[in-house]
Amino acid sequence: MHDIIYLPGVSTLSYNASRCNGCQTCTLVCPRGVFKMNGRRVMIHNRDRCMECGACARNCPAEALNVQPGVGCAAYVIQTWIKGKDATCCGDKGCC
Repeated sequence: MHDIIYLPGVSTLSYNASRCNGCQTCTLVCPRGVFKMNGRRVMIHNRDRCMECGACARNCPAEALNVQPGVGCAAYVIQTWIKGKDATCCGDKGCC
């Protein structure tokens, strides 16, 4: 499920590595596995997996992440509804 790409090359996700304190919160709250640790700091592992739910930015105590929530997630939900499928972007939690 983590390999789903929502909208390639358009994610609004931005990351300021100099602000990252290495707490790993973003790796825990991201439902798509966008982040992984790289030494003492996080790195964006695959930006195109980001559905722009905003969980990472809302929970980052160092304010190292920024994203415009809703853009990618909303597009995914609309695309799945058009195709007659259930939106499973956040599993049992519903969409963000």
